[in-house]
Amino acid sequence: MLSDVLIDLPVRPVLPALSRALAGAGAAVLVAPPGTGKTTLAPLAVADGVTGKVLIAQPRRVAARAAARRMAELLGERVGDRVGYAVRGERRVGPGTRVEVVTTGLLVRRLQHEPELPGVGAVLLDECHERQLDADLALAFAVEARAALRPDLWLLAMSATPEADRFAALLGGDDGPAPVVRAEAALHPVTRVWAPPPRPVAPAGAGRVDPALLDHVAATVRRALHERDGDLLVFLPGAGEIAGVARRLADLADRVALLPLHGRLPGAAQDAALRPADRRRVVLATAVAESSLTVPGVRVVVDAGLSRVARTDLSRGLGALVTVPVSRAAATQRAGRAGREAPGYVYRCWSEATHDRLAAQPEPEIATADLTGFALDLAAWGSPDGAGLALPDPPPPAALTVARETLATLGAVDADGRITPRGRAIAAAGAHPRLARALLDGAGRVGADRAAELVALLAEEGLTGRDDDLVAGWRRLRANTDPAATARWRAEVRRLRAALPDGAGARGGQAGHGRGRTGRPDSGSDRRGGGRSNADTAPGDTGAGTRRPLGDRLPDDLAAGLLVGLAYPERLARVRRTGGTSYLMAGGTAAELAPGSGLAGADWLAVAVADRSPGAPTARIRLAAAVDEATAREAGGPLLRERREVGWADGDVVAREVVRLGAIDLVTRPVARPEREQLSAALREGLRQEGLALLGWTPAARALRDRMAFCRLALGDDWPDVSDEALLAAAEEWLGPELAAGRRRADLARVDVATALRRLLPWPQAARLDELAPERIEVPSGSKVRLDYADPAAPVLAVKLQETFGWRDAPRIADGRVPVLLHLLSPAGRPVAVTADLASFWRTGYAQVRAELRGRYPRHPWPEDPTTTAPTRHTTHRRR
Repeated sequence: MLSDVLIDLPVRPVLPALSRALAGAGAAVLVAPPGTGKTTLAPLAVADGVTGKVLIAQPRRVAARAAARRMAELLGERVGDRVGYAVRGERRVGPGTRVEVVTTGLLVRRLQHEPELPGVGAVLLDECHERQLDADLALAFAVEARAALRPDLWLLAMSATPEADRFAALLGGDDGPAPVVRAEAALHPVTRVWAPPPRPVAPAGAGRVDPALLDHVAATVRRALHERDGDLLVFLPGAGEIAGVARRLADLADRVALLPLHGRLPGAAQDAALRPADRRRVVLATAVAESSLTVPGVRVVVDAGLSRVARTDLSRGLGALVTVPVSRAAATQRAGRAGREAPGYVYRCWSEATHDRLAAQPEPEIATADLTGFALDLAAWGSPDGAGLALPDPPPPAALTVARETLATLGAVDADGRITPRGRAIAAAGAHPRLARALLDGAGRVGADRAAELVALLAEEGLTGRDDDLVAGWRRLRANTDPAATARWRAEVRRLRAALPDGAGARGGQAGHGRGRTGRPDSGSDRRGGGRSNADTAPGDTGAGTRRPLGDRLPDDLAAGLLVGLAYPERLARVRRTGGTSYLMAGGTAAELAPGSGLAGADWLAVAVADRSPGAPTARIRLAAAVDEATAREAGGPLLRERREVGWADGDVVAREVVRLGAIDLVTRPVARPEREQLSAALREGLRQEGLALLGWTPAARALRDRMAFCRLALGDDWPDVSDEALLAAAEEWLGPELAAGRRRADLARVDVATALRRLLPWPQAARLDELAPERIEVPSGSKVRLDYADPAAPVLAVKLQETFGWRDAPRIADGRVPVLLHLLSPAGRPVAVTADLASFWRTGYAQVRAELRGRYPRHPWPEDPTTTAPTRHTTHRRR
């Protein structure tokens, strides 16, 4: 086949060496930069060396179609002759097809159905460096299939980056890594132009891109059109930003062709962006144009510097596509698009300093994305944990655990992670497992056609536009207000409808649009129907609850809500305040509608898509359907719980019977006679939450606690620990009778804490407490003064100085181990000295105190030698 192609591309000189490497080792790695022709010429060269079909897998549908069309053009044939393709919803092959371009998702499905790949002589994995989940799986499954079933199968990994050692090791065997063949780039020089925005823009995140950045990108496009020749390729993160920049450039439409290029476009529109035009072109593209695709005529790249990637919030069970800065490697790939045919320019909408701070490589999808579909594929392959497979990176344990728990709740895997018959039915649907569950279980409740319509709407990103009302988007598609979107939707509806078992949904609900069966369930389909919708855990594997009869025709909104609820029962949400926009989802996450949403005021929502920006207190609802409580109960049946609860809530003991849908309380009734043990546990929980201040701490109780703390510090661990933490931990020991008798918060305030604390003292310590830590000490005047143990390291005796006359030394407690800290007071009760060494004070400090105070208090004695003077509580001369 290669001999029929006359075009000379940089990869052609290394193709004989590549064929020899494959013939010798059976596996190889081809490293060739973008623009060298690896995607179009390597498959033709491989086809010359094998007798079977050559499958070449591309990560994206648009790239698969473009590669097939390009190879067919080089051969002078139509697509479907010797070169064909298969993507979700579309397949163009014929009996003479030798090279078939497929998506990596479709290759995974074929390997699952027929791991020996009958009739296939070689498998080529293009752009494997992009590290998408399906690409990782396709590589791992193909390596194992070749080792176990097809040693004659040629396996080639193709990458645009020089980091080939990892893939060579994965493809290699006992004899060492697979050989690596390298093609040199023939790219023309590309001049970098740093073009940061004139003013700071808001950082990218889960929400929309700052409109100021789109303004700047549009201005940079105008600048590049004025300064340079040739067509422009503009990189933007998503279809919404492409539309935004196109609107800002609409006045140029009479001079240039503004052409969008992204995966959600119909095939004809994608083809238009890849063909030369009769005037200068500005192609507005997502990352689909980074590799594999050739956009002819491009001399200038304008790069917004953003990329959209999947992220999963495992703790909250939310997933979304988020906008992140592009990596340096991806920026290099994008810039190279300007130098394929001639010297070019790249305008980067960020500064050189910012560029130096970018990540070197993009994160592999396995590190950040929802792994539910990935885990189902592993289970279907027979390796639930992926052990032993040639995966470039192992799945993160936490994310894989969440994914397997989700599959278990769907009934797709058993306790050991092995796939079940229901799991195989879910996998056969070719959609995200959540959506496949909704399709299978919902068909019998709303009808097979409506179930397929709704799941197709959830699976295909962007069909509803910017509207967050799922039902409104559904009706617009039915009305064909956007023919391109409707055509894409109906193709997916037909595929999903064909995936349902015969007779599914025959009795359930009214007929919908997009009927018909086209081929086998896996014909022309990708495996990832979940799109932006990421799964999280939810108990139960059916929608059992208060079901309506199967023949009941649900209105559109309730049918939509039921299907969404079957897919995501933990996202059923009830409004927090009647008429408001704030909701609580069954999974426990707070969520908010966007301002002006048409769904505002609905009592219940079934949320299909929600995301939460880092640091945001609530999630933002992106797509939902209004439902009623009965539908929410039906869809979320596995989350329904009815239980008696006695606990601590809102500052007191609460005893109630609750019917709850996940975290949402549906019905609450008071319990008249709760169990005594439950009340005691609730009071303990109250103490744990709010602390010991709930108890009635009298001065006597506080003093006793301080004395006990002193003894523990002075005498050791034989004495009980009375810190807050220790008392709370031992609450049952010292508060047992009071907790057993209490029913509410007020009962804790009436506890005799001093009596309770003494329960902590073993009898030997209790007998000596007053001796070792006396409440009062008798001073020389005969007064019995209270000791203050607030600081257990230094108990304080505050006493008037005249009452200590005759004491030579300060008293000691705790068997003489600890001197009392004396606060010596003036006749007015104010401290004049603090000492634990009274003898030293009499010698060195008393004279100064005497000199300062004897004139102020002449009626009180101020002897020169207080150690030999009689103490007194009174003045020298009493009034008569």
